[in-house]
Amino acid sequence: MRKFNKEGPVEAERHYCIPPLSRVNLAEILELIADRRYFVLHAPRQTGKTSILLALQDRLNADGEYRCLYVNFEGGQAAGEDTASAMQTLLADLASRSLEVLNDDLPEQTMSEYLEKYGPHAALGRTLVRWSQASRLPLVLLIDEIDTLVGDTLISVLRQLRGNYDRRPHHFPQSVILCGVRDVRDYQIYSSREGTNVRGGSAFNIKAESLRLGDFSQGEVQELLAQYTAERGQAFEAGAVDRIWALTCGQPWLVNALAYEACFSDGAGNERNRPIQVDAIDQSRESLILRRVTHLDQLATTLQEERVRRVILPMLAGSRESAWAVRDLEYVRDLGLVASDYPVRMANPIYAEVIPRELVLPLEATLAGSVDPAWYAQPDGSLDAPGLLSAFQGYFRENAESWVERYGHAEAGPQLVLHAYLQRVVNSGGRIGREYAVGRGRTDLLIEWCQAAGGGTVRIRKYVIECKVRTGKVGLDRLIREGREQTAAYMDGCGAESGHLVIFDLRPGVSWEERLFRIDAEPGQGSVTVWGL
Repeated sequence: MRKFNKEGPVEAERHYCIPPLSRVNLAEILELIADRRYFVLHAPRQTGKTSILLALQDRLNADGEYRCLYVNFEGGQAAGEDTASAMQTLLADLASRSLEVLNDDLPEQTMSEYLEKYGPHAALGRTLVRWSQASRLPLVLLIDEIDTLVGDTLISVLRQLRGNYDRRPHHFPQSVILCGVRDVRDYQIYSSREGTNVRGGSAFNIKAESLRLGDFSQGEVQELLAQYTAERGQAFEAGAVDRIWALTCGQPWLVNALAYEACFSDGAGNERNRPIQVDAIDQSRESLILRRVTHLDQLATTLQEERVRRVILPMLAGSRESAWAVRDLEYVRDLGLVASDYPVRMANPIYAEVIPRELVLPLEATLAGSVDPAWYAQPDGSLDAPGLLSAFQGYFRENAESWVERYGHAEAGPQLVLHAYLQRVVNSGGRIGREYAVGRGRTDLLIEWCQAAGGGTVRIRKYVIECKVRTGKVGLDRLIREGREQTAAYMDGCGAESGHLVIFDLRPGVSWEERLFRIDAEPGQGSVTVWGL
């Protein structure tokens, strides 16, 4: 029986799946191929690109109008800028797949001779010329993982495709699709041979279109889960389906991973007569995050890129949309970290939780030896939120400067230090939810703390922490008044029992004596305490 797919291309006989070609505008793709176009299909990692290419290969070969081959160029990544070595790997994969799929014999011996005779910057082009001339039908080439190639190797591949473009369709492939995470225009390629950066758009200026693969729609998520119910006889309660959609916003890997965890992990789905409930989905989310599964762990690598940090850090601080360069925002959207429409926001709530966790992981590790979560657990098992924030004031005064400088963003840095401190404590008995009020200058944190309530039951207690930044443009009284109103409204919406407004004073030259304060709520003001930092 089938399962939800968490790795590699989908196989309909093994996986619950949405038919890959139903997720793209197939008519548009077929028209581009018929018009002899070279174009790009790009999407974030683990969204189904390879599955679509393989399905397109099968469709085109079955139709009998073209001969189509899928190739994966990731093998050339290991060679780096050793273009000769990389090209040998790419040509070998081309030969192997052409024989396997099309029964075309492209002898590796011949390709080695081409490599020796013409060099690495012409061998691929010569091979495709020879292959196209011998083919009884026009060739269509689908190149996956093109953007894993680096430096002169990537430049060489792009230029060989561009340099022979005018020979199609009888002496070169009729159509080529380049597939990767990013649009070719965003390839920033350093050429050691030329000693300069080469933009992908100039190396491959024959591109006709750039198509982006989207996430699942809400209807597709429902369809995927319904396949499980039809085969296994176990339903998802309506709230669980809605919860999967709310947490993932349709990101295909996250949808499959949450469903797999809830249905097939140890102890899950054993009682087939009971529907999968919301609690099972929330537990699955926590398990995926805490285990730092591969897909989520890859975010850490992405966050090291300066272009990504230039978008993510202001977002964490609630900056206005004008804070980002348009091209940086487009790039981060292409990576799938940020939603593709407005308002600017994280792509989904799981990423919104994982990204700050990844950013503060080094700081959180340093806190392990100096902050004991047991210090902030009350005798009744509740969280001592005031004690926690009071202790943070002392820590922030003594240690914040060096950590804030490391993050390189004046407004986001202090808030990330707070995130790390809270995470260190809350990990022991709860979780932190995060909302980024982009354009409204604030970040809302919701601590959900598990308190033992006797008889084996657990009570979830909620505490709201709202962060604001003071830069001198707005007076303190106004910040407190507006912040308290916003915090109280958030508390109302989530059923929190207390709230805390944290104001980071970033005005130059302000002393710690002025920055550090606590203002308790007065009668009639609700239970919002203000903390100055």
